[in-house]
Amino acid sequence: MPSPHHRQLPLSRRGFLLASAGAGAALALASVPARAAGAPRPFGRYGSPAARPTPKTLYVDQGGRGDFTTVQAAVDAATSAGHTLVLAPGVYRETVAIGVVDPATGQRTEAASELTLIGASENPRDVVIVHDNAAGTQKPDGSGTYGTSGSATTLVRADGFTARWITFANDWLRADHPGVSGTQAVAIKVQGDRSAFHHCRFLGHQDTLYADSFALTVFARQYFSHCYVEGDVDFVFGRATAVFDQCHFRTLNRTDLPAAPYGFVFAPSTAGANPLGYLVTRSRVSSEAPDAYYKLARPWVPSSDTTARPSLTVRDTWLGPGIDAVAPYANMSDSFPWQNQRFAEYRNTGPGAAVTVPENRPQLTAAQAESATREAYLGDWTSWKEDC
Repeated sequence: MPSPHHRQLPLSRRGFLLASAGAGAALALASVPARAAGAPRPFGRYGSPAARPTPKTLYVDQGGRGDFTTVQAAVDAATSAGHTLVLAPGVYRETVAIGVVDPATGQRTEAASELTLIGASENPRDVVIVHDNAAGTQKPDGSGTYGTSGSATTLVRADGFTARWITFANDWLRADHPGVSGTQAVAIKVQGDRSAFHHCRFLGHQDTLYADSFALTVFARQYFSHCYVEGDVDFVFGRATAVFDQCHFRTLNRTDLPAAPYGFVFAPSTAGANPLGYLVTRSRVSSEAPDAYYKLARPWVPSSDTTARPSLTVRDTWLGPGIDAVAPYANMSDSFPWQNQRFAEYRNTGPGAAVTVPENRPQLTAAQAESATREAYLGDWTSWKEDC
């Protein structure tokens, strides 16, 4: 069903969407009356240019048929809250930063809040934002390496961000850089509260999707619906309060390691004061690797917050044979064993969910599961339900 955002677009931009999708471009644009060069824009019902509201929808097309040819240029132009950026099909090889931080105060500005990115074709494979920095990549100015956070292709620091039908990717490969030890390569880092992703794809290897918050004391809420995420090491990680609903996680094969484990799907770093963390519900985990070569999760207790108590609940989810059913969890550090963290499962199915060693698979009771819901995790934020 078409998105309500599309129904609200001006007629001339409907032509843009059709044209950007490929076939029928000339016919679509021919149906839109052209404005002569230098002619004044029609005043319409607003009476005068000064009375017209600031445009809230901006169009991005690499072929020059929109308002901007790069995503970052459109983001920079969204100088007030509530803009929608419509992206024409294409591969946008660039880094994108959404939300500005004042270097003097460290505080975020509200300019880019409530920003929405929409893939014009409604197919996330058609609109790809990708770059290839890794943690160990040297910066062009010689000031050092990017680090994990700096490697992110897309960085979202604004609140109220929404994306639909977009692929966020980092295509840096270990094999192409054998001398680089910092192999973390983030596709997207999300720190904003009330961040929603519908029908999006996240592609990478190590540290693909960084679902985080802006500060230790900020419990940013994020919702991922009908999304696809792939990677190998800790490829969904961070301290956000994040719900993954009807998502598909796929573990990649590796030729650089002689034996299992190849990696870990989740590595939450939930702050100890946060009663919640990651919730995975009605989803599935598949694998390109041999059976039992992946762990479901390991806890990340970062040096910046040794009081963290990583939290992950996986419920009503199909776990394929790629997950080690005997020992699905592992330690990132022996100082913080996974058994002391907040890991739990409930009513999972599939060969990777078989409970062969009960002490290795903590399960919620039915009463506990009543609190492990999307609504309980996301609280008074209700707009995440749109397009579910």
